[in-house]
Amino acid sequence: MTTADQRETDDEPDAITDLLVGGMTCAACVGRVEKKLGRVEGVTATVNLATGRARVSHPASVTAEQLISVVESAGYTAELPPPPAEEQHADAAREQRKAGAGISDRGRLLITAWLSLPVLLLSMVPSLQFTYWQWLCFNLAVPVVGWSAWPFHERAWKGLRHATATMDTLVSLGVLASFAWSTYALYFGGAGQPGMRMPFSLVPEAGSGSAHLYLEAAVSVPLFVLAGRYLEERAKQGTGSALRALAELGAKDVELREGDQGRRVPVSALRVGQEFLVRPGEKVATDGVVTDGSSALDLSLVTGESVPVEVGPESAVVGGAVNAGGLLVVRATAVGADTQLARITQLVSDAQAGKARIQRLADAVAGVFVPAIVTVACTVLGFWLGAGADASAAVTAAVAVLVVACPCALGLATPTAFMAATGRGAQLGVLLRGPEALERLRHIDTVVFDKTGTLTTGRMTLNATAVVAGEDASAILRLAGAVEYGSEHPIGRAIVSAARQAADGGQLPPVADFRAVPGVGVHGRVDGHEVVVGRPRPDSPLPDTLQQALDDAQASARTAVVVERDGRPVGILAVGDTLRPSSYSAVRHLRKLGIEPILVTGDGPAAARAVAEQVGIDEVHAEVTPEGKTAIVARLRDEGCRVAVIGDGVNDAAALASADLGIAMGGGTDAAIGAADITLVREDMQAVVAAVQLTRRTLSTIRANLAWAFGYNIVTVPLAATGWLNPMFAAVAMSASSVLVVANSLRLRAYSPPGHRYRSAPASASADKGGPTPPSAEDSNTASPLEEIR
Repeated sequence: MTTADQRETDDEPDAITDLLVGGMTCAACVGRVEKKLGRVEGVTATVNLATGRARVSHPASVTAEQLISVVESAGYTAELPPPPAEEQHADAAREQRKAGAGISDRGRLLITAWLSLPVLLLSMVPSLQFTYWQWLCFNLAVPVVGWSAWPFHERAWKGLRHATATMDTLVSLGVLASFAWSTYALYFGGAGQPGMRMPFSLVPEAGSGSAHLYLEAAVSVPLFVLAGRYLEERAKQGTGSALRALAELGAKDVELREGDQGRRVPVSALRVGQEFLVRPGEKVATDGVVTDGSSALDLSLVTGESVPVEVGPESAVVGGAVNAGGLLVVRATAVGADTQLARITQLVSDAQAGKARIQRLADAVAGVFVPAIVTVACTVLGFWLGAGADASAAVTAAVAVLVVACPCALGLATPTAFMAATGRGAQLGVLLRGPEALERLRHIDTVVFDKTGTLTTGRMTLNATAVVAGEDASAILRLAGAVEYGSEHPIGRAIVSAARQAADGGQLPPVADFRAVPGVGVHGRVDGHEVVVGRPRPDSPLPDTLQQALDDAQASARTAVVVERDGRPVGILAVGDTLRPSSYSAVRHLRKLGIEPILVTGDGPAAARAVAEQVGIDEVHAEVTPEGKTAIVARLRDEGCRVAVIGDGVNDAAALASADLGIAMGGGTDAAIGAADITLVREDMQAVVAAVQLTRRTLSTIRANLAWAFGYNIVTVPLAATGWLNPMFAAVAMSASSVLVVANSLRLRAYSPPGHRYRSAPASASADKGGPTPPSAEDSNTASPLEEIR
């Protein structure tokens, strides 16, 4: 499916097209497809061996059909991928087509094993060798060499026609050379005589003359390579399982609400503005707003949030969440590609289509690897013959060189690890835009935090209630909430929300004679009392208890309002932005990882300093404009810092784009998310720590994969060239190398960053910095808004 990513250039806008490329087996194939596409004017391509996808940037005048034709001219198949929602059905259809065209990969492997095992046993166990055993082995080897290895011969021939060599070239040459020598030995070298016996050695032995057979190498190479590629393909599917799981999360059908009746239709028929029912146990069909009912939603599959979220009327819900409680009526606000789940799936898919710098190096090496190995094999053959060695020993060494060399591991080392990491990151609530983000995050040493909406929730809540002696805090809050019910001010909504939570059944008493005075407050009659909720008045002194509460609120950068009943001040309500429960632990863990936090906000100094003290940040910049944030980032970078910026608003977009790495909150604006390299799906600051830890583990996995891929070839090729490696065991080693690389990458799927679920600070945690003890997550979540300040 063509992705319309239009980017302005001097000539014409570019388009981005994804292609599914079939027939690629190693990194040399990747280089061949990229080179072929790159020869078309204005076209650049990035091909991923692990996903089998090519992402092509091309002028709008170049059609997808032309790109497919170019790939096919290189000897590979290509097609446009289906939409994510249809990916599973498309995979099944491709498997059916493959099965209809011939035997499956698994079937070919089983038949090859059935034919090869007798040959291996007879060749390796001299005591089993009977009269004319060699001719039985020859007859069993013929279908293996001709039919089982046919895919390798076919792809090798296609490569030869295009003047390129791939892993299949090495396998084909190794099989044919082993079989050709064995055929010569049987017919012309005396190996076909009755009673012929052949000893087996782990290390090839010279001096055996032309009577030695290599039928075990001729059958073992196809057997073990087919087995390795079968296991490799299964493992590669595992690395992309997270993306497939995301695509499958959405509901397949939905029950539309039509009056008192419901009608079930496919999700594709749902439109924005329509209302639909979500019964207990069902998935929310699409993003929307609850219009009726209350329940708890399990968001673990979508955002990684382990605790169900309570929702009610006017609560926003996301598609893919599972309804764990009551019946909900939801009004759709986004459908199709506009939903959060669809955007997450697309971000993960885009990230897996990218290529890291280190992978480009591996691909460049693999591009010359196969021709170099063929040259080495020819050189080894000529050297052994020129040195007077037996022809059989020379052939053995040359075949071992061809078979043992493995560029597959080089091509799979990075993309499989990155696929597993991006999938695991999505499960942890971290979306990486591409491999470059992963590489840059590894080197970050400074994080610039925004305050509102990042370290704090960005929503006004009631933080504290103080009342005069003899009054009941619940009753005072109930009166204030009743009067504020008619107010649209954020402070009023925060008070109403707290009052409804505290009231029995969530009901507030009616208010009469309501009136609002802008900039002053609200008035009304509740239960026969004149109630005023508004700003403190200089001409109205407060009792000592309330004055102390007012001073404490102002010192904490909170907004305080006075509640008067019948002309007498009876309470103070302190309202303010709430610190995210995970902010303190996130800052603390970042420091442990060697990353220095800085707070940069447009809020006043008091509010900024209050939040900084709670989370443990030393460097604070308050009353900073969007341009000022960008200037601070530029200064830090000039000082040699590797800077990441975390924000959620339009005013953060410029700083996000100018930093070495931009991290946006998933609930932030589209401008912030668009400018960021990483998006935190769930609004949990601990996800930042999880991202850093996952990145470091991923890069260490990639380094281990590449070290193995390079080290394996550096060690085994000389062993084969000097005659210390039997071709059969060379085939085993070559197949195992690719499987080991993919299996090592698969470990990332189960990676759990240390402490990523840790959300609260212990009572003694502040001793690290000598500051005040921050509130724990449990305190932040369960503390009553009726807390009295005495």
